[in-house]
Amino acid sequence: MKFQGLSLLLCVGGASANWARNINFRSPSEHHPALGVSIHKVVKRTDPSSPWDPSKLNFTHGVASGDPYPDSVILWTRIAPSSDNDHSNVTVSGYAKLYNHDTEEYVSVSKAPVCVEYTVATDDSCEDVVDSGTVYTSSDIDYTVKVEAKNLKPFTQYYYQFTVCNSDNKSPLGRTKTTPHADDDVTKIGIAVYSCSNYPFGFFNAFGNPVRKDSVDYVVHLGDYIYEYANGEYGWGQSIGRIPLPDKQIYSLYDYRKRIATYRTDLDLVASHQQFPWIPVWDDHEVADNTYRDGSSELNNTEDSFIHDGGVSVDQRKMNAVRAYFEWMPIRQVEMDDNLRIWRSFSIGKLVDLVMLDTRQYDRSITDLYWNTEYIHAISNDAGRSLMGSRQENWFYDTITKSSKRGATWRVIGSQIVFSRINESIVFGDEDPLNYDSWDGYQANRNRTLSLLYDNDIGNNIFLSGDSHASWVSDLVWLGEKEYDKTTGEGAIGVEFGGSAVTSPCPYGANISLAQANNYSTWLQTNNDELQWQDLYYRGYYELHLSHDSAEARYFGLPTVVSRNSWEIPIANFTVKSGANKLQRPVAGGVVESGSLKGGKVVQTNLTVDTGNGTWFVSHANLEVL
Repeated sequence: MKFQGLSLLLCVGGASANWARNINFRSPSEHHPALGVSIHKVVKRTDPSSPWDPSKLNFTHGVASGDPYPDSVILWTRIAPSSDNDHSNVTVSGYAKLYNHDTEEYVSVSKAPVCVEYTVATDDSCEDVVDSGTVYTSSDIDYTVKVEAKNLKPFTQYYYQFTVCNSDNKSPLGRTKTTPHADDDVTKIGIAVYSCSNYPFGFFNAFGNPVRKDSVDYVVHLGDYIYEYANGEYGWGQSIGRIPLPDKQIYSLYDYRKRIATYRTDLDLVASHQQFPWIPVWDDHEVADNTYRDGSSELNNTEDSFIHDGGVSVDQRKMNAVRAYFEWMPIRQVEMDDNLRIWRSFSIGKLVDLVMLDTRQYDRSITDLYWNTEYIHAISNDAGRSLMGSRQENWFYDTITKSSKRGATWRVIGSQIVFSRINESIVFGDEDPLNYDSWDGYQANRNRTLSLLYDNDIGNNIFLSGDSHASWVSDLVWLGEKEYDKTTGEGAIGVEFGGSAVTSPCPYGANISLAQANNYSTWLQTNNDELQWQDLYYRGYYELHLSHDSAEARYFGLPTVVSRNSWEIPIANFTVKSGANKLQRPVAGGVVESGSLKGGKVVQTNLTVDTGNGTWFVSHANLEVL
């Protein structure tokens, strides 16, 4: 049943405010009442005659934009009477309970709506206004505001700002950018690619560095934007003042809202959201570790797990996580009748078709849950297994085929987990050499994907992957089916760029030394023909710069994440020539700063840096202070 109140308008102080224009009232799906919010019911119990005192309201977590189209973009903010989040809409006689950190007690506050105006302009003084509007928010959606700015021109930079109605209470000024039309001839674009930002392990310096350089047009986040663990389960944030709240394993709607809100206090993450439009997708930890269609590594719909986790079922936990994610992220609801659909695509001129997959939550067959590894190993090549479910998989193949037929230069595929085969018997042992939670656990699905590309001669494919907390650069190869020369790259159908984590630790040990990490990297590179470069040591990110002639991936490592700083090290650069379908030789120009490079060498430069707090940090590479 659709909302009955979508067309309702209320007037506050002479300003016409629209409920339905705030997308979060009908996200993630207006056709699923359990996930959406009934605007009709919210309007019925509100009292617009008693508006909030604007001085009591705060823009608690900055602004954000995302999912850019040629003529529109999503804008986000939060305007609330408290920095704390709504406690799962628990009400007492029509009032919400919020936590006041000053008095350290819960207080009842009126559920009157908050009226907010937004303005979009071509200049940073917001004088040349191209779109504006007035909307409501309320405790029902955690006082978040998400609107679609319209009437925009393609591939154009805009500035935007929110204001509490009838006041001078303004949000920070945000900057965003639309995409080109699909048939526009764009010369080049830049994308910063991230994954795995774990709050207690360090500061999110990687998000801030492209802001300081102003080096990209868009940001792609491949998932693990948050982690669901309690402090101490995975990370010890008290040593650096980074305890994720609430300080426990999270399950409820309030828990997920509060965890995202805590992450969004990191100043570099706030800056990235404020300056660049984001195109995000979730991985597993936005809900729980190693999620799949019917559960996760900790919640498997068993009676024991239900009791252990306070009576929260798999479905309820996922519903809470999904709702909080859509409330807080600048992301569109792609299809209103599909409450878990986050997979979508973006055409960026004739240059790029960006395809964002969901290889975790949507319809994934059972994965490695730690206790069933041998079973998953045995069925890893079963033809019935899918990472995506048949609906998404068919959409994926159709999208890639249409991209090739329309003549887009590059097909860039955002896949949370590593696509290429990776023999990790050095870690898992010879009997189980693969990571079955990645594409290696769904080999038939990968074979179907490679078959589509090879059989239809679809080239210029670039897979982006995260999740692994390490950097991997490979030629895209169908091993065992197509001949491949690891020296020249002949036989490949594209490349894969896997990125390290923003802060999440090295998979082979959080405190691993540079020498140990590079030894592991050498073993991995040597024992995987298509793997051309691998680095385990550095946390960081990479930038992908695309033109019609080439794609360049520039990897940056962070010397330390236990303090907030702007240091970064250019650790490797890679080029893919259009039509070559392989990494240009010599790979990375034959020299990298860290890790292990096939056919090349690692050159490290020692540099001493004053950290500014009386101590000294010694890096092993060329350091850039931004």
